[in-house]
Amino acid sequence: MGVDVRELLIKHPIKLEDLSGKKIAVDAFNSLYQFLAIIRQIDGKPLTDSKGNVTSHLSGLFYRTINLIEADIKPVFVFDGKAPEEKAAVQEAREVVREAAREKFAKALEKGEIEEAKKFAQQTSRLTKDMVREAKELLSAMGLPWVQAMAEGEAQAAFMCGRGDVWAVASQDYDALSFATPRLIRNLTISGKRKVSSKSVDIDIELIDMSECLNFLGIDIERFVEIALLIGTDYNPGGVQGIGPKTALKVIREGKFSDYSGKILNVNRLKQLFLKPLTTTDYSLEWKSPNADKIKQIMVDRHEFSEERIDSAIKRIKDKTGQAGLSGFI
Repeated sequence: MGVDVRELLIKHPIKLEDLSGKKIAVDAFNSLYQFLAIIRQIDGKPLTDSKGNVTSHLSGLFYRTINLIEADIKPVFVFDGKAPEEKAAVQEAREVVREAAREKFAKALEKGEIEEAKKFAQQTSRLTKDMVREAKELLSAMGLPWVQAMAEGEAQAAFMCGRGDVWAVASQDYDALSFATPRLIRNLTISGKRKVSSKSVDIDIELIDMSECLNFLGIDIERFVEIALLIGTDYNPGGVQGIGPKTALKVIREGKFSDYSGKILNVNRLKQLFLKPLTTTDYSLEWKSPNADKIKQIMVDRHEFSEERIDSAIKRIKDKTGQAGLSGFI
């Protein structure tokens, strides 16, 4: 979700190897929702263990993060905290959409309409507190750092990137740009061949350099935030009626934001949510060797993943990191 500024941005296709040696702050919730949406059984149901516990997010987090490690990337996952109250409306709206999708998904399955069910499956994902807790537990077992944000995860990740603690933020949404991240990477954990509308397509990793984009647009970060508010953000869904990205840019370049700002409720407050978000310096980034026993406890003993496959995956991590963990990377 987030702000739809895609058509205003300069996007560079890159390969995984282009990020070798880089520290990347990954939007954890965004990634986990992606895994829940795309890692599913043939009928659209999520992966589960014999007790009915959903495991799609753990499968994606484990195996796809190993791909990053093998590419010499140092990921740190940033988890959302409490969202600002201005986001409540969009969160409620998303849950309404999920509930409607769940009903349509169930009815399609009941009728045996598998392809129809798949259309709604990806919209039904729900990330629970237990899922988040276990994702953090798995990351720690893999020797990877994670950061608990006070509020928006993307704001915290952008803050870390601005400080130089990480090289870029990885997220599917563009919100990190409004939070002034120097660089945004899209499709990091979902690149490659993917099914989209029943067709197999190549999804490339994209790099967006914020400084390059602002120079190209001829604006600064505050003006960029004003464009976002005109288009619509999670804090003011819908934005100003009739204004899309190109019109918003024209309004800002002509210095006419004040002509429309009165149509945005609490506009100054919303600007500050992006320009001065709630963040924390209380985090430590340390990459360690994996704890094989802990990984197997979570994945094999608790959720019945194949022990052979998990052992093989753990070997891939150890072969790459060695006993010194990831700290030896550039």
